[in-house]
Amino acid sequence: MMGDRDFRATIQSALSSIGKELQLDIDPKNIQTIHLQEVVQCLRRSYFDRIDPVEIERRGFNELLSGLLRKLEYGSEPKEFEIDDIKLQGQTDMIVDDAIMLFRSTQTELENPLANDVLYLNACLWIYDKTEGIVVYITGDRKETTFSLTRNKKMFEEVIRRVRVLNNLLKEEKAPILEPSTECSECQYYERCFIKRKNSKHVDIGEMLGLGKFGHQD
Repeated sequence: MMGDRDFRATIQSALSSIGKELQLDIDPKNIQTIHLQEVVQCLRRSYFDRIDPVEIERRGFNELLSGLLRKLEYGSEPKEFEIDDIKLQGQTDMIVDDAIMLFRSTQTELENPLANDVLYLNACLWIYDKTEGIVVYITGDRKETTFSLTRNKKMFEEVIRRVRVLNNLLKEEKAPILEPSTECSECQYYERCFIKRKNSKHVDIGEMLGLGKFGHQD
């Protein structure tokens, strides 16, 4: 607050505009093209993003890091990998000296790379036909932690499997199963998968998961 003026709305509008300019270009109606980001994250979240999206509030520039880097001199162009009649589209942040590079923001220094970042980086190595990649984590106080990766075929096969699963579920208009993780609490679709936030009413867990009455056996 500065005097009687509240700049929050202006700031949020600016962040939203930047985010829309830098966000991945995914056509929700084109289910034969699946973006890599959609399959390394929760498939249920990716499904809702296409079928019935809810816009999220952009909290700061950290989540825009990859988008900004892709616009720079070393930024890469999107590339596709064909899986039968489906196209898997990926885009790395940079390609330097024949190495794939991803940049991610983090609140604290990490001892190990995040699982979805490993899946993303490994898939990029196959999509761009490279053998080595690096993911760089940057904290708010500009500390860097770097992890290297040599491409792994079995890991890429898992990504391909998830591509086919998401494609089939989009065709059937059927939501994917729950994939509980630490990211669920911040997801804009939390209440579609679990109970309403700050709701203390009794909930039958079995019915919530589509299993009938909890503890009931035929």
